[in-house]
Amino acid sequence: MARHLSPRAFGTRAALALVLALAGCVGGPDEPRTVRSAAPPPRAELAQDLAPNLAPNLAPPADAVPGLTPAAASAPGRIGKGSVKVALVVPLSGQGASLGAAMRNAAELAMEEYQQPDLQILVRDDRGAPDGAREAASGAIAEGAELVLGPLFAANVSAASVPARAAGKPVIAFSTDASVAAPGTYLLSFLPQAEVDRIVEESVSGGRRSFAALIPENAYGNAVEAQFREAVARKGARLVGIERYVPGASEPAIARLGGLITGAGAQADTLFLPETAEGLPAVAAALTKAGFAPSRIRPIGTAVWNEPRLFALPALQGGRFAAPDAGGFGNFAGRYQARFGTSPPRVASLAYDAVSLTAALARQYGTQRFADATLTKSAGFSGIDGTFRFRPDGLSDRALAVYEIRNNSASVVSPAPRALAKPGT
Repeated sequence: MARHLSPRAFGTRAALALVLALAGCVGGPDEPRTVRSAAPPPRAELAQDLAPNLAPNLAPPADAVPGLTPAAASAPGRIGKGSVKVALVVPLSGQGASLGAAMRNAAELAMEEYQQPDLQILVRDDRGAPDGAREAASGAIAEGAELVLGPLFAANVSAASVPARAAGKPVIAFSTDASVAAPGTYLLSFLPQAEVDRIVEESVSGGRRSFAALIPENAYGNAVEAQFREAVARKGARLVGIERYVPGASEPAIARLGGLITGAGAQADTLFLPETAEGLPAVAAALTKAGFAPSRIRPIGTAVWNEPRLFALPALQGGRFAAPDAGGFGNFAGRYQARFGTSPPRVASLAYDAVSLTAALARQYGTQRFADATLTKSAGFSGIDGTFRFRPDGLSDRALAVYEIRNNSASVVSPAPRALAKPGT
């Protein structure tokens, strides 16, 4: 049965919104927003004996009580007093400082909810700049950090990875720019490539066989086009046409697709529209004007569609998109607000999951806690936003839900799976 999420459940001040931030967003462009959510959930105990193909849960122990413990910072720039040192490199000044502060809070919340594991987080300010990121990572490693969490922005990830790689220390970063991933530099973020894979897979499994696409001429469009082509081919479907367009001027591209997506003889049964919430209304209006009928050709997209103002667009009715399940972040947001008195930006859950992962690995894997073989286990890990795993190339896979748009709301029509498929399938 589909789980319905109204616009209020997605974005008003009274409820949860799934929102976007380029350096750690749900698949897309910048500028995060804050969210509000419901009361804290019950929490499961960390799995000690892992069943085959199931990810360990990163949730804290069941008796942890959020929001009631004292702050974990033992000194400025440090959270916790454990023997295992890990760096958290985020912007606390300069570009993205408000995001960095929220991520620092989320890291503290994770430590509190784990009842102070044998972990010490060295919080370092990268000043929102590559030089700051390089200095922060280098200094933390010199102080004994075994792992770098962060940075947030792509250029800063590249910079911080240099001293980390030289010291043989892994990086778990929060950028959505796949180009900065590399062996030893892992991206714990919402990569659009995973969203493309999920929505294409769900479409094909539901009987869709012929795909067309309208893709903007920008960096986001470039990132998703290659993945879209590969995913369609891998699933044995047919690509009947792709047109690119200058953002804000989609009409010529729609006209070029012509009979492939409109009229009784349309060759496509699915239209991929990886456009942002800002640009999609104009594209949708141009499609409607051209005679596009979503009842005959299903529009599909990525998590950038996850905005309530899009759910009434005629061209998107019946359309589907892939995104993380909303429930996990909603629960986290409630605990965060209870602890800090404010709603977290969407990116904050990544810092929480990074610290939770670090605590879980330190507890279970001893001296191999941050080894590449440990970090890239195929079963992955279960966090706030569902199951994820790191690939040897530094990219990540995520278990995502698929939503359908109908009548001013979006409903889950395919829940996020608990276990990830085998790599490459």
